[in-house]
Amino acid sequence: MTTTSDTQAQLLLPTQDLNADLAFFTGLGFRLDRIFPADDPGVAVLSGHGMQIRLDRSADGHPPALQLLTDDPSGINNGQSSAVAPNGTRIEIHPKTYRLHTPPTRHKFEVRRMKDNDSWVIGRAGMLYRDLIPDRLGGSIIASHISIPEGGPVPDMVHYHTIGFQLIFCYRGWVRLVYEDQGPPFILGAGDCVTQPPEIRHRVLEASDHLEVIEIGVPAEHMTTIDHHMELPTAAYRPYREFQGQRFCHHLAAEAVWKPWIATGFECRDTGINEATKGLASVLVIRPADGTTHSPVLDHRADILFRFVLQGGVTLQVEGEAPHRLSQRDAFVIPPGAGYRFEGCSPDFEVLEVRIG
Repeated sequence: MTTTSDTQAQLLLPTQDLNADLAFFTGLGFRLDRIFPADDPGVAVLSGHGMQIRLDRSADGHPPALQLLTDDPSGINNGQSSAVAPNGTRIEIHPKTYRLHTPPTRHKFEVRRMKDNDSWVIGRAGMLYRDLIPDRLGGSIIASHISIPEGGPVPDMVHYHTIGFQLIFCYRGWVRLVYEDQGPPFILGAGDCVTQPPEIRHRVLEASDHLEVIEIGVPAEHMTTIDHHMELPTAAYRPYREFQGQRFCHHLAAEAVWKPWIATGFECRDTGINEATKGLASVLVIRPADGTTHSPVLDHRADILFRFVLQGGVTLQVEGEAPHRLSQRDAFVIPPGAGYRFEGCSPDFEVLEVRIG
């Protein structure tokens, strides 16, 4: 079997004027490695910037665009962000290091209901995704309802996310996960959750049939990187390690303690994520207590307030909006400062709350 160390890849580029293209690409920092035939060269192979290119007078087709990645663009192409080779190849200079950008939140009230037959799309590792905040509040957050109908081993790889905050809440079924420096693989069951600190390596190993999870990411657009070198689990167990100021947090619903919530007649279980993220985010599960069916008028001062109905039903009243009767798998976001209240809570009503900022 041929291994990757036995092979090389070349980008084939057509050329009509080999000397002109050679001058152009060597000026960008490429090195000439081979050229032939000697009496009338028609092929030149160059290397640089982690790749090989082959200039060939007999090649057909249109020249592609070539991106050069560097964190010091001043040293390439005289600091210009783009150039066009004599053969028509467009060169674009981009940053090598991915930098996370969190856009300002575009606040709005929005309800996403399961009965409206929201479409599911196939995402990473074959999982089904349903978007719970379609406009993503201007790109500040992504909230996904993820489903794996048929369980078994998950075709995932060790990877990490360059992200500000990420939550995985298991809604139905179970999933087996493993995380960097957090011990052996474990089962995340219904009602459990974890926060995935920025760039912690992890892998999804196995899922039950009919798995459903809620995944929150801030900001909406963030990079997922495969780590081809790390093997999980790691030998070290460091539960208090910080990843860019955040700790890994694994909340078990079976061990939760219910405490009074801010609204009289309601109680909550705190997942510990507020402490693990040093106040960046708070994640609670809220339910009525002692037969309560209505809440007082409430508001909030968080940047983002997202809720997902776990079970039961409730009528949501938001100032200036028509009432919405919600049931399980429905989600909503409420802008800061908007007054709202719960009415007609069913006895089994429970809602997941995620506050950011």
